[in-house]
Amino acid sequence: MTDFAEGQQRLAGKVAVVTGAAAGIGQGCALMFAAQGATVYALDIDEAAVRATAAQATGTIHAHSVDLLDEAATRALIDDIGEREGRIDALVPAAAVSRFRWIEDMTFADWRHTIAGELDIVFLVTRAAWPWLKRSAKASIVNFASANAYIALNGSPALAHCAGKGGVLAMTRQLAMEGAPHGIRANSISPGLILSQQTQSYMATDPTFEAEATKRMMIKRIGRPQDIAWGAVWLASDEASYVTGADISIDGGATAW
Repeated sequence: MTDFAEGQQRLAGKVAVVTGAAAGIGQGCALMFAAQGATVYALDIDEAAVRATAAQATGTIHAHSVDLLDEAATRALIDDIGEREGRIDALVPAAAVSRFRWIEDMTFADWRHTIAGELDIVFLVTRAAWPWLKRSAKASIVNFASANAYIALNGSPALAHCAGKGGVLAMTRQLAMEGAPHGIRANSISPGLILSQQTQSYMATDPTFEAEATKRMMIKRIGRPQDIAWGAVWLASDEASYVTGADISIDGGATAW
């Protein structure tokens, strides 16, 4: 696809780990990073789907199935990658699992499921990768917060999601501070509404949601995974070597007014 254009390989020689690579933003990042010259390790719980991602690649993608909420399994896989490559240059924890409920309908189990699926899932892979990121000496972590870390979207029952993504935003700033002495940069991207299986599924249940969401956007379309992946490529590249602790909104202008 031209959206994952070859051209100048801005990540040539880099070793990247991308989670949630079976679909959505994670898949977009895995394909884009590979097209831009990185050796990509694509991680997802869905083995068939992550292998399908690898099969689409222009470049090198190694697909691995893992439950990223399993601490031991995550550490073991990341250590295998680190030992094979000697370092990790880019970590892109795009995997996320959430449940959208209004507060009066949200159980504590729903809440904990989402917080684990949006915060623990980032923490566990980052902690596992930290020694290998240090070995790079110029590593980059690209996390994903959300427009919902800043604003509530009318009509969206996203209480736990807002809390989880707000946590990612704060976590990233702390990682930037802790990583700086080791040459590790940490930044986040806050996407707006992006086409994915989850958003498409929700829009199918609420025919008014897309129209309500695009009201806030200056650019009147829903985003694509590729729109986010280009930002992630820049943050992972040496072009962004003076950028850390930052959050970049890629949301069609939704949070700008």
